[in-house]
Amino acid sequence: MIARIWRGITHVDSADAYLDQLRATALPALADQPGQRGAWVLRRVQGERCEFQVISLWDSLDAVRVWTGGDANKAMYYAEDDKFLLDMEPVVRHYDVADALVPAAD
Repeated sequence: MIARIWRGITHVDSADAYLDQLRATALPALADQPGQRGAWVLRRVQGERCEFQVISLWDSLDAVRVWTGGDANKAMYYAEDDKFLLDMEPVVRHYDVADALVPAAD
């Protein structure tokens, strides 16, 4: 399994609106992708800025390549993102998932 990690930074006063934007665009798009196994949106306020990280899990880099159109390292952006993001980082990071802790069912 592959973990794909993307980072974006907004002004703190537009962080909630950007989260809404992610919920309307990136998350539904991810949910529809073959080989995609879930995603988590993390956010951290630091002074006047808010950092977001989206961690998505994939069956393989080949599944990521299908989604990105060939280049697995390419960051994916949506039309409204430039209204919120302070920088549009062109690449993402990928990691092999080496282990996991899954809570036991009750």
